Amino acid sequence: MFNNILVVCVGNICRSPTAERALQKLVPTKKVTSAGIAAERSRLVGKTADTMAIDTASRYELDVSNHSARQLTAEMCRENDLILVMEKGHIDAVCDIAPAARGKTMLFGQWENQQEIPDPYRQSQEAFDHVFKLIEQSASQWSKRL
Repeated sequence: MFNNILVVCVGNICRSPTAERALQKLVPTKKVTSAGIAAERSRLVGKTADTMAIDTASRYELDVSNHSARQLTAEMCRENDLILVMEKGHIDAVCDIAPAARGKTMLFGQWENQQEIPDPYRQSQEAFDHVFKLIEQSASQWSKRL
């Protein structure tokens, strides 16, 4: 059973915090957290979510304002039952950090035809809205399976 779920993107300031909160809202009995593959390299550890991500989520009644970015670690991968990533390439990046995680790492958009969720960072409001809708649809599909 998947009780501890980790959502992963690159910097942990746009997609994964939004997906974390969207999934938490739909499956409150599960522990859902998030982290970034390159949060440390990008100097984002400890930073809040991107302001566009905060504003977009807020418009859809989701609060990510108190998020603090984290770097993905092998320990996080071991502690979680399921790891959900935004892009296919993230699966390999997660497995570079924790090779044993391959069997429990899947796309967040798995049940939406293996949909990858593009990074809206430093893009338009329309890009953030599009990504939010993809996250919302994917979270809904996961909630039915968890």
